[in-house]
Amino acid sequence: QVELVESGGGSVQAGGSLSLSCAALRNPFSTYSMGWFRQAPGKEREGVATINNDGHIIYADSVKGRFTISLDNGKNAIYLRMNSLKPEDTGMYYCAADPRWTLRWPRLDFAYWGLGTQVTVSS
Repeated sequence: QVELVESGGGSVQAGGSLSLSCAALRNPFSTYSMGWFRQAPGKEREGVATINNDGHIIYADSVKGRFTISLDNGKNAIYLRMNSLKPEDTGMYYCAADPRWTLRWPRLDFAYWGLGTQVTVSS
């Protein structure tokens, strides 16, 4: 079992920046792929970005050029730097991990999920 602990998030005006962090506790061999997902009220959960432990990264088209995902293998943690935020980026952001690499997009079948952290972008 993997426990994912998220931190960061908050409220910011459009054009601002926020950073999210996620640490995977216990069983690091189950985190071959980690990622960030988000869900806005009334909408389905969607992928934001994923990163494999070999460094392979996939971004959703909506965040390319604005968001950066990174991995610290030593700490078994991932980070999401979000720049040029837009009101449509508002939602609950979830960290997820899976023992299988992410090779195709979109992909939501991650085995482990965090509790989520809220990101609110006002216009």
